[in-house]
Amino acid sequence: MQKSERSTNWKYPEIQEGKPTKYNWVVQNLNGFKLGFATDIGAFSYINAKYGVIIEDFVQIGSHCSIYSLSTIDDKQGEVHLKKNCKIGTHSSIMPGVTIGENSIIGAHSLVLEDIPDNVIAFGMPAKIQKQLN
Repeated sequence: MQKSERSTNWKYPEIQEGKPTKYNWVVQNLNGFKLGFATDIGAFSYINAKYGVIIEDFVQIGSHCSIYSLSTIDDKQGEVHLKKNCKIGTHSSIMPGVTIGENSIIGAHSLVLEDIPDNVIAFGMPAKIQKQLN
């Protein structure tokens, strides 16, 4: 990953339990949340980290995304792991127990129910791998 202006000027955001950051995204269960360096989380995104959410370095998450380590609808739970340099398109939902691989891209409006490997593009409802990246 090359050093960019975004990573040069990046500062760790102030995050408070259940309150919007200055960028208007929210984390519930803050004790289970780990945020890497030079991340970008879009406005109006929601993260429930009760069973763990790890966001590694250089991850980009579009606006209006939802990341759940707990689903009260079907009682699923599990750590969500977004690996280095992955990108999540706007209005996407990542469900409990899912890992998104390094450098992978999730298209806008996707529902991710299963792990996505490194270096792929995936999208849809549910998200399916569409292309391998070099």
